[in-house]
Amino acid sequence: MHYLSTRGGALLPENARSAYFSDILLGGLASDGGLTLCASYPQVTPTQLDVWRHLPYADLAFEVMSLFITDIPAADLKALLKAAYTPEIFCNGEHAHEITPLKRLDETLYLQALSNGPTLAFKDMAMQFLGQAFPYVLAKRGERLNILGATSGDTGSAAEYAMRGKPNVNVVMLSPHGRMSAFQRAQMFSLGFSPGDANIHNIAIEGVFDDCQDIVKAVSNDLAFKAKHKIGAVNSINWGRIVAQVVYYFRGYLAATKGSTELVDFAVPSGNFGNICAGHIARQMGLPIRHLVLATNENDVLDEFFRTGVYRVRKSAETQATSSPSMDISKASNFERFLFDLVGREGQRVKALMADVEGKGGFDLSGDAAFKTMRAKFGFVSGRSTHADRLRTIREAQARYGVLIDPHTADGLKVALEQRDAAVPMIVLETALPVKFGETMVEATGQEPPRPAAFAGIEALPQRVMMMPPDVSKVKALIASLSA
Repeated sequence: MHYLSTRGGALLPENARSAYFSDILLGGLASDGGLTLCASYPQVTPTQLDVWRHLPYADLAFEVMSLFITDIPAADLKALLKAAYTPEIFCNGEHAHEITPLKRLDETLYLQALSNGPTLAFKDMAMQFLGQAFPYVLAKRGERLNILGATSGDTGSAAEYAMRGKPNVNVVMLSPHGRMSAFQRAQMFSLGFSPGDANIHNIAIEGVFDDCQDIVKAVSNDLAFKAKHKIGAVNSINWGRIVAQVVYYFRGYLAATKGSTELVDFAVPSGNFGNICAGHIARQMGLPIRHLVLATNENDVLDEFFRTGVYRVRKSAETQATSSPSMDISKASNFERFLFDLVGREGQRVKALMADVEGKGGFDLSGDAAFKTMRAKFGFVSGRSTHADRLRTIREAQARYGVLIDPHTADGLKVALEQRDAAVPMIVLETALPVKFGETMVEATGQEPPRPAAFAGIEALPQRVMMMPPDVSKVKALIASLSA
């Protein structure tokens, strides 16, 4: 399996236009500023799905991911996945041996639990794989890596818990000051005090998530600096994360169906488009997904595009701070991967459209033939949710289905119910546990959400974080000091 750039140019600094998985795993943006994507999507058949139906999660992950990862020996890849997906790691919910258990809410409505990992968010599903794969590839190559990431809440803690103490890896994580929940801040900022996590460095940026993301992109686009200081990425622009997330769409489908030609819908809370991008890839592989239901919060750039064809990035001042903060994003990085497929994989056209995003703040495809056939070809539908919507949905889910869901999952459920066809199973992806958003949960239910014992009193722990303005040069100086 080869990879290419969504902008049609050089994938790697040596001007290579294609590469294997290990070549791109450690990096972020392609050398031409685009994102990496497989040259073609591997295809699966109903017969294969039947064979995979009852596999343990790690074995299913091997079957799916080995279609994309052809340069790591099969025995080694199996070992990495067996180490990543264990009941001991994904122990913060029911049916830990299933890793992503499916809960039936009614006849055709399901909730797929993706948040039973060490940081109680779906980001653990991919990050635990990267926590195994990065040290493996670095050891094979005799290299070190400085991971630079941006987080709106969950990516940061998932990356830090996966990489803490791992050899040959430093993590520099940018987060928007004052824009995460108290629990999210505590998860991240309580690291860095012991020798076991001395490789973790948190920076609070005086701005919004998009400012953090822009810094990561600016550093990644400085190819000389990136090469000198061995800069890697764990944000959802990292292809390794996307391919690991594809697996749980297969698991959810197989758990909700009896036959391998049945259709299902998936509802996905969406901020940076990484989670639902994995669903798009699963659908392109032949997994029988009818609709991918994209749900946003008040920061509804993606909903606006899928309804109208207009992609209009909001400025920092327009990006609202909401009660589903991990989705407070107005420039969705992974959207470029879908855009590449939407316009027929024409890299130069993607390059021009993304130049319009940077120069004009967006683009308009409303009159384009590709947009007019998008729903039929790619299955996307969308909707948005507000603070009042998510409070009501949390209360109704508890009363009607006996489940307590976090605000982001509530956004997904609200839009899922609007788009639901009772004849087709609807699987709502649960993206975090309620304890991460205690203030909103208390507002919705009047009670503190249950807390796994391992996280008792986490907000009271000492916190270690460095404040910085949104200044690329200052972040570069910190990275350079770690490489000295």
